[in-house]
Amino acid sequence: MSNAPDGLPPLREVIAAHGLSANKALGQNFLFDLNLTGKIARRAGDLTACDVLEIGPGPGGLTRALLMEGARKVVAVERDARCLPILDDISAAYPGRLQVLHGDALKLDPAAHLDPPVRIVANLPYNVGTELLVNWLTPPSWPPFWQSLTLMFQKEVAERITAPPGSRAYGRLSLLAQWRCDAKIVFEIPPQAFTPPPKVTSAVVHLTALPAPRFPADAAILQEVIARAFNQRRKMLRASLKGMVPNMEQELVAIGLNPQERAEQLTLAQFCTLARHVQALRAA
Repeated sequence: MSNAPDGLPPLREVIAAHGLSANKALGQNFLFDLNLTGKIARRAGDLTACDVLEIGPGPGGLTRALLMEGARKVVAVERDARCLPILDDISAAYPGRLQVLHGDALKLDPAAHLDPPVRIVANLPYNVGTELLVNWLTPPSWPPFWQSLTLMFQKEVAERITAPPGSRAYGRLSLLAQWRCDAKIVFEIPPQAFTPPPKVTSAVVHLTALPAPRFPADAAILQEVIARAFNQRRKMLRASLKGMVPNMEQELVAIGLNPQERAEQLTLAQFCTLARHVQALRAA
C-alpha cells in the first residue's frame, strides 16, 4: 500500500523488492526521504515550463520529486542497469514526462533530448560530480543550454564552488563557477539521510547562469591562467605563471599585480584582467 503522494510505493519498499543496494564503485548513496528530495526539487524553482536533466537518478527518489513538483519533462541519465526497471515504473506513472537514457553521463550528450528552458537537478554521484560541473561551466559558447544547476555535492566541494578569495577553499572551481554564474549553498544534508550513510556531510548548491560572464575574458586563456596559478598554489605568481608570456614578472607589475602574491589572493576580476593581458601579448 502506498503512502507516497504520487501513489507509487515508498522507496524503501521499491529497493527491497528489486534487491537493490548502493554500488560504491558508482559513487551511489540513495536518498529515501521524499520530503527531502522534494525540498531539493523546489530549490530549482518553478519547473512547470522546464525540461529537467537529472544525472544518476538511482531508484528515482529525486526523479519522483521533480515530476511531483510539475517538471514538464525529466531526462534522467542512469549508468546502473539495475535501476532501469524501477525508473520504468516511474515513467509508467507519469506518461510522456520521463525519458531514461542508459549510459555514462560523461560520454552522453543529452541536449538533443531536451527542449529549452532546461534546468539541471541532481544528486550527483560523488566520483564524477566535479568533472560534470566543470563540463557544464565550460561549454564552447555562453550562455549554455541550461538555465540553472541545483546539485548535491560533498560539503567540501560545495564550499569550493562558493568560496571567496583568500579562503582555503578558493580555487579553480570557485573561479569557473563565479565567472559565469551566481552560486550559493542552499542547505546541507547530514550523512544519516542517505543509505548507506557517507562519511561526510553533503550540501545542495544552486547556480544560476548569467547572460554573459561577470568580466570579459577569453574562456580558454582564463582557464589556462587559473589552472597554472592553482596547480602549485603555494608558489608565488611569478613562478606559477612563468613561461605563459615572455617577462611574466614585469607583465604582472604592468597590470598592477604583485608577482609575489599567491593565486588565492587574486580576485576573479584580477584573473580576468590577467587573461586579457596575456591574450593581447600573444596576439601582438
